[in-house]
Amino acid sequence: MGRGRAKAKQTKVARELKYHSPNTDLAALQRELGGNELSSGSGSTVAEDHDDDERDPYDPYANYAVDDDDDDDDGKDWTPRR
Repeated sequence: MGRGRAKAKQTKVARELKYHSPNTDLAALQRELGGNELSSGSGSTVAEDHDDDERDPYDPYANYAVDDDDDDDDGKDWTPRR
């Protein structure tokens, strides 16, 4: 009990979002996201922003990965003996 009001509020908000388009200030959104300039055509991507100097902390453990692609497993290891 006690969840009725919360569920009704969630339903109301979801219905408003579904059927009514909010007035979005696209200029403010663009400023907030840091895109003050229009498309400059530089083609910069997220991958280019990644520092290659950063070392993966899990790199030393990559050799310990389990190989689950063993298709030759016939199930004899886990079947009970009679």
